[in-house]
Amino acid sequence: MKFTIPLPPVTKKNHSQIFRNKSTGRPYIVPSKQYKEYEEQAGYYIPYKWQMIDKPVNVQAVFYMQTKRKVDLTNLLSAICDVLVHYGVLVDDNSNIIVSHDGSRVLYDKDRPRTEIEIMEVILEKKQGE
Repeated sequence: MKFTIPLPPVTKKNHSQIFRNKSTGRPYIVPSKQYKEYEEQAGYYIPYKWQMIDKPVNVQAVFYMQTKRKVDLTNLLSAICDVLVHYGVLVDDNSNIIVSHDGSRVLYDKDRPRTEIEIMEVILEKKQGE
């Protein structure tokens, strides 16, 4: 399955806000307004022609950034995986479902920032004795 989210990629971890629970005093983190807007807009570009994926997959995400500023690939991957779970593409983003991100990378495209996603089923070989 392949699709493109034609929005400038964002991370979930930058600019998060920390609040305190009034009754317990415990801190909790709320994603940034920028990420929440990205998550909402990304939903328009995610095709809904399948059931939730609950098998091992490789999620390859190629992020085309609008600037050459350094960005953390793992933070971008975390954000896009959370979006895929939020919209029901993946049951979860744990290591039993997303077993790899092979082929994922960050590239530069000033005129067309986007995220190209390909999700491929991975057939795991059973070890001897399993």
